[in-house]
Amino acid sequence: MVTGVQGDLRLVLEQQFENWAGTPYRLGGQDKRGVDCSGLVQNIFTDAFDIQLPRTTSEQVSLGQPVQRQALQPLDLVFFNTGRTQHVGIYLGQGEFLHASTSRGVIISKLDNPYWKRNYWTARRPVEPTQIQVASL
Repeated sequence: MVTGVQGDLRLVLEQQFENWAGTPYRLGGQDKRGVDCSGLVQNIFTDAFDIQLPRTTSEQVSLGQPVQRQALQPLDLVFFNTGRTQHVGIYLGQGEFLHASTSRGVIISKLDNPYWKRNYWTARRPVEPTQIQVASL
């Protein structure tokens, strides 16, 4: 069970998932008509936490501090090399991450899924959870 700030962050992220669930993937998309992975990440950070992130995966991967996979916390960004492209999602905790899948739209997936495990690249902590205003949670 996740408690404290991490639990609060997961709850906010789950609420964001409910807002975005069913949204299809659209390359370059940034709204409920269609969103890509980095657009979803950017929107969630802005809407839920009033934190401005860059638009593209290649920009987002240089944010904050690198994080080892075993030290992931809710709100960390997880990155994958999926062939010709890169993919990003938001770590929820308990081995799960929220992302915009090219085939299934906005979903929650498990890091230990063979596909994601094989293509895992790196993770970044764009902001320390203690820097987030609790009032916004």
